[in-house]
Amino acid sequence: MTPTPIDAWIRPDESASAIALVLVDGNEFEATVAALGDAVQRTCLANGFRGESGRNLAVTLADGGESIMLAGCNRRDGLFALASLPVRLPEGDYRLDPRGVQIEAAQAALGWALGAYRYSRYRKPARPPARLVVDEAVRAQVGSQAEAAYLTRDLINAPTQDMGPADLAAAVRALADRHGANYREWVGEALLEDNFPTIHAVGRAAAEDRQPRLAMLSHGAADAPHVVLVGKGVCFDTGGLDLKTADGMRWMKKDMGGAAHAIALAGLLLDARLPIHLTLLIPAVENAVSGNAFRPGEVILTRAGLSVEIDNTDAEGRLVLCDTLAYASELKPDLILDFATLTGAARVALGADLPALFCNRDDVADGLLAAGTRTQDPLWRMPLWR
Repeated sequence: MTPTPIDAWIRPDESASAIALVLVDGNEFEATVAALGDAVQRTCLANGFRGESGRNLAVTLADGGESIMLAGCNRRDGLFALASLPVRLPEGDYRLDPRGVQIEAAQAALGWALGAYRYSRYRKPARPPARLVVDEAVRAQVGSQAEAAYLTRDLINAPTQDMGPADLAAAVRALADRHGANYREWVGEALLEDNFPTIHAVGRAAAEDRQPRLAMLSHGAADAPHVVLVGKGVCFDTGGLDLKTADGMRWMKKDMGGAAHAIALAGLLLDARLPIHLTLLIPAVENAVSGNAFRPGEVILTRAGLSVEIDNTDAEGRLVLCDTLAYASELKPDLILDFATLTGAARVALGADLPALFCNRDDVADGLLAAGTRTQDPLWRMPLWR
């Protein structure tokens, strides 16, 4: 799957042909508009524009007839101040104008790019987005981040018939091919042969072309700091024999969201060429219903040697992850980061927009929390007692 190129939304500064975009915070409306002259003030008054978020207004300056675009925003929104503009503004190229609210260039460009995203595999957008013109250094700075976010969204948005276990593993393989990394994959019975019984148990009921698997990418020098990324890849979750309700099952194509995040982050790290030894582990399964589905009451011996009794087959995520994390631990890395849509209790505790962070190292937790605050993508640390 190839994400939409960043150049569709962010144009490198190759010429001066761009519409001046003046950001207007409603709380600073009078001062901003007064500096633009009487003609602009009169036009704003006539159109009832006061810098409200969600509104924009094309105006012409009195001196020389320059046409500019006023766009309402809230300075406090930071990264998200420009997010609605790519589809709100008329088509064309725009350049941030210093006469308006000043937002750090890379932050503005990333917000613009994230707001411009549309999933277009099956239905094309009604119109191209407006483009933001930035200098090449800014474009290079935000390009990899935006494309990683696009890839995450594309993987999650794909319907299950086009994002099964084999498709998810193919995304890992494509990343390995792109960066010259090593790739290995265990499929079906090979999982049992190499002692990944819980991954096999969860996915064994799926159709022949959707067999459970574990995809692994590795890259970098063996003596470099070793980072392992793990992502839960349940491509669809029916709940197994303890079947979900229709409402509970409707959006379960997203149960591979952890895998999507891990894959995209691995790509971002590889693009950055950091001096690390990187391993990516993606257990990819479909928790389906058939005659050989795993059953409540079964006891499974895990890779770590612990026996687990199945109470509810809809608690499959921890099973998929336990063998994967056991294998990750065997590699003796310096850091393991695990991403998962796990569990419903986290959503009850923190709501739909705030991810739960569990961590057994304070220094790592502090770094992740600080990064979340800095990037306006916050986390909330939950207790994890040893």
